[in-house]
Amino acid sequence: MNIAIHVTLAAMLATAGCAARPPVAPIPAEAQAPARWAEVTAAINATMRLRHYNPAELDTPAYQAMEAKIEELGRAAETREDFVRGFNQAWREGPFSHVRIDVAQSSAADTAAFLDTMRVGGSGAKLEWREDIAILTVNTMMGADTIEQIDAAYSEIIPRNARALIIDLRANDGGAFAGIPLVGHTLDKPYDAGVFVSQPWAREKRRAPNAGDIVGVTPWAGWSITAFWRDAQENRLTRIQFVPMGPTYAGPVYVLTSKRTASAAEMTADVFKGSGRATLLGETTAGAMLSQKMYDLPEGLQLSLPIADYYSLTAGRIEGAGVSPHIAVPAADALDIALARIATDAK
Repeated sequence: MNIAIHVTLAAMLATAGCAARPPVAPIPAEAQAPARWAEVTAAINATMRLRHYNPAELDTPAYQAMEAKIEELGRAAETREDFVRGFNQAWREGPFSHVRIDVAQSSAADTAAFLDTMRVGGSGAKLEWREDIAILTVNTMMGADTIEQIDAAYSEIIPRNARALIIDLRANDGGAFAGIPLVGHTLDKPYDAGVFVSQPWAREKRRAPNAGDIVGVTPWAGWSITAFWRDAQENRLTRIQFVPMGPTYAGPVYVLTSKRTASAAEMTADVFKGSGRATLLGETTAGAMLSQKMYDLPEGLQLSLPIADYYSLTAGRIEGAGVSPHIAVPAADALDIALARIATDAK
């Protein structure tokens, strides 16, 4: 199965609390004392410059201002918690998305391995009915059980001959592979969605990719987050193609979005829109569409940073722009408007 992955650490933390988690690494007692923040900030800057998908972005005034802000935070923070809180608050207004630090639950390698088998505890997707209209709410793109729930939902939707399908992504801030079945069960032919671009591409080409650049590039296939991260960093381009999955739902699809819809959920919304397979209703999505990986830091901390940028073949770069709906309405009203539109179309 061909798919892209875009993991947000925030989504992982939000859902991992419902499932078995990797062993928590012991925190040395001295870590509770004022940390050597100069060493930590130096490690953050060094890791960012080594791993960021486009080091040229780190030479901009916006990033340099952020570096200065974090260095000042390091001088002012009295505890590790102060530093973590201040760092993440600052990066909410950062020059690009998907930068965060957390107190490490385990090593970055162990966390990545955990994500490959993670289950979110049953809260990933929920199917409801309004008479013969199916409403599938997908809260995260993380979790093997979320994928199972989506597959099971289509196995019910199709035999019941749903008049229409509403997919609610308004509270979905991303994750990993759940977009595979969510889109795949509505397609009748493969759809080239876009490409992830890596640091090697940014250093050599210094431009956005286009459809011609992916000719001859084999679409990425797999289910492993760690494998995707490896390939997305090593390959200049990682081609993302969605393919049909059976059983297929051929009826009308409506996708609900909000400004909270982010990351892999934005890719999914863009694929539904670009393929013509769905009508989008709601708000423009968050515009936080980069691929993120975790790295270990001193003082028991872990840094997440973006290792690959993403370009839709129909909409261009989603980071900073988001995915616009066909019908712009307040997110809170999107479900009622979708239901009203379905009722009107049936007359």
